[in-house]
Amino acid sequence: MRFTFVTLFPELLKGYFEASILGRAIERGSFAVDFCNPRAFTEDKFNRVDAPMVSGGAGMLMTPQPLYDTLQHILDEDPEAHIVFPLPVGKPFVQNDAKRHAKQYRHIVYVCGRYEGIDERVIERFADECLSIGDYVLTGGELAAAVMCDATARHIEGVLGNSDSLHEESFESTLLEAPAFTKPVTFRGSAVVSEFLKGNHSKISDLKKQMALCKTQYFRPEIIKKAEA
Repeated sequence: MRFTFVTLFPELLKGYFEASILGRAIERGSFAVDFCNPRAFTEDKFNRVDAPMVSGGAGMLMTPQPLYDTLQHILDEDPEAHIVFPLPVGKPFVQNDAKRHAKQYRHIVYVCGRYEGIDERVIERFADECLSIGDYVLTGGELAAAVMCDATARHIEGVLGNSDSLHEESFESTLLEAPAFTKPVTFRGSAVVSEFLKGNHSKISDLKKQMALCKTQYFRPEIIKKAEA
């Protein structure tokens, strides 16, 4: 699988995909990441990619020509590329979207906006999906794109060392993941749940489900209400 980031600042993302689990997965060839900078496609003699909004208002907007030509270039090379715009107006990105993307597409393109956003005509022409990671505004789309890519890449075969861990994570069963512990058994007066030490996997599984429910009720009660609706 391949992920392409359309961004004015590829250096913000490169380091993230060179380290840890994702970096090792890329080295193994489990998936690939590349970057495409709209500045390489601008026809402006001063290499500009932004301009004031025609309706007035504070800030600058990414102009259509560089982005349009960038995305058309990508589609000319791969007509099946799935283009995602991380935008505040988008549908909330959730775990099922990550699983769907990993299963359905072999090439995802994230278009990272900057300044006050992207000329709407580019979005209307190229967007296959608009997705949001939360109801807040970021300086640019790079962080949102990295979040979506990370969540999706975890579902690609060979990325995680132990694929079984996917089945026990938060949101896989509509609940948050149960509390987890490691050694030492007692740390600064606080002990691991005693049942976890007895080796009865059936009881441990039941207890984890119970604890996951309690944790979800406490931290995210809306998830349970949604599941019951």
